[in-house]
Amino acid sequence: MAGPRPTPTGRASPFAEDEIIVTKTDPKGRILYANETFLTVSRLTLAEALGQPYSIVRHPDMPRCIFEMMWKTIGAGGEFFGYVKNMATNGDHYWVVAHVTASRNAAGTITGFHSNRRKPDAAQIARIEPLYQRLLAAEDAQADRKAGQRRGADLLDAFLAERGISYDQFAFSV
Repeated sequence: MAGPRPTPTGRASPFAEDEIIVTKTDPKGRILYANETFLTVSRLTLAEALGQPYSIVRHPDMPRCIFEMMWKTIGAGGEFFGYVKNMATNGDHYWVVAHVTASRNAAGTITGFHSNRRKPDAAQIARIEPLYQRLLAAEDAQADRKAGQRRGADLLDAFLAERGISYDQFAFSV
């Protein structure tokens, strides 16, 4: 996909509750496979998606610290379960509950990542969105991007510590 990032429209991109988005990426997060649901919801063609970083659908409302946590988890071979707000090429958004896991070769080396995503219900979005807004505000309040991401991560860690749970446990409780 060439050209500038779209401006968020505030509209939801059509994504049905019975649909599943499936993608596979290389170890750097570049798209190697995308199912038809992903292409339809994100409004990309297969040619536009393949080889692009998965961040091509990143919505500016998403706190960077969530992606930092995801990459640390999956890079270490763990599974990530979490909520993500993505953006289609026309600026429409779509929320997903993502399950991301490493793909490995016969020697056990991580060769990429596989992700399945479903549509969360409105009540789940209503519970996760205020936390993400707080994290994003903390990130944006810092002049330095890395310092902002660290501030968001610290706030997320404190939020989880107050509840005595991991992010995965929080995601499953939403």
